[in-house]
Amino acid sequence: MDKIIFAGLEINKISIMKLLFNKSMLVGYAFLALACVGIFDVFDVRYFSVAANAHASGLDPTNPALKEAMRLAVFGDVGEVNRNIPWTLFIVNYMYMIYTGSGVIFLVALAELMNFNLVARASAGFMVAGISMVFAGLFTIATDLNMLNMLWMLITPNMNAGMWLMLPLYCIYIPFVLFEIYLVLTNKREWAKRLALPILVLSIGVDIIEYYIQAKLFSMNTARHLWTEFPALMFYFIISAFVSSLGVMGINSFLVHKTKKEYNELMDLIRRAMLFFVSVLGLYEIIGYMSVDKDWSFLILFGPFKTLYFGGYIFLTLALPFLLIVKPGKPIFTLLASISVFVGGFAGRYLFVYGGNANPMSNRFGMGYEKYDFYAVSKLFNYIAPHMGEILIVVGSFGVCILIYKLFDGLFSIGELRNHH
Repeated sequence: MDKIIFAGLEINKISIMKLLFNKSMLVGYAFLALACVGIFDVFDVRYFSVAANAHASGLDPTNPALKEAMRLAVFGDVGEVNRNIPWTLFIVNYMYMIYTGSGVIFLVALAELMNFNLVARASAGFMVAGISMVFAGLFTIATDLNMLNMLWMLITPNMNAGMWLMLPLYCIYIPFVLFEIYLVLTNKREWAKRLALPILVLSIGVDIIEYYIQAKLFSMNTARHLWTEFPALMFYFIISAFVSSLGVMGINSFLVHKTKKEYNELMDLIRRAMLFFVSVLGLYEIIGYMSVDKDWSFLILFGPFKTLYFGGYIFLTLALPFLLIVKPGKPIFTLLASISVFVGGFAGRYLFVYGGNANPMSNRFGMGYEKYDFYAVSKLFNYIAPHMGEILIVVGSFGVCILIYKLFDGLFSIGELRNHH
């Protein structure tokens, strides 16, 4: 394919039609179309609820609670999460995408520093996959904040708000990663290796600061047992993210490298790394459930979430992958393990988020269980299934991953191995 050289970067000379309307891009558009339907549905519920703006107004137009409900319907809590409002599927996907995407970037940067030459040569594709997941996470949370909330936050900035705390980090992190991709694509190995260490630190920084901000939004309140009592919770996020990240790398390797001679060696590297992190995560889970609040443990292990926990998380994230990769074998087993941990990792995030909502009550003031406005009546098990609009937006966010990855691939052929010099 003919190339255009710009700033040392070889850009494929490709027509707009081939770039924007190939089969993969059309799949991405289809996912985004689902997200648009979901956004419309969520906006309809949020802004055009008949019960809030017509029926309730007619019954009691001067009711202060009604006025507050209308204010919340339009502006929310300036887009912030608090302990009175449960986490949703948006938060599940945001946390999953951000942690997994930054985990991929971290592992690739680590491989660069540790002189895993094969991973370094394939790093462009892996890093683009990671950054595309970060953007998908940001897309999800942006739809959660919605346009009016984001406009309101920009007009009346609160520097202690989560968005303003994360914005500087992403404004530094994303350009660093994009510059690393540029160095890889222009075959500047020494500079790419030098930049790998800052990216390594920033990738972990994203996880730590994200953890700190989410904890700050909830003021580390005892009402959510998971957040305050699960031992070394930050390490759970990071370890589980590495497992999911290796799943992404395994799937990417199959899709991009399966017909190439490096495929078997690359999949074996991923297999060994996955075996290590799956084992560490399994040990962490055992310690965690022996240490965390017993009410929450019983809720997850023996309550309404038990099927999802044992079937969707333990089996898919720990048991099945371990059996598939414990011994060297064909790359197909690593691929199956990769798909398994990718799905199981999302189930784990879902359990963490909705499990935290399900048992959010405490007696910290000595006045009995606290009541939450969202639920109206305190119950032993609080759970509301995700709204269809949320589901469509989360599924649609995969379109962001596909579109970003395929745009990079169409322009720069990121799937090729690069011999740096």
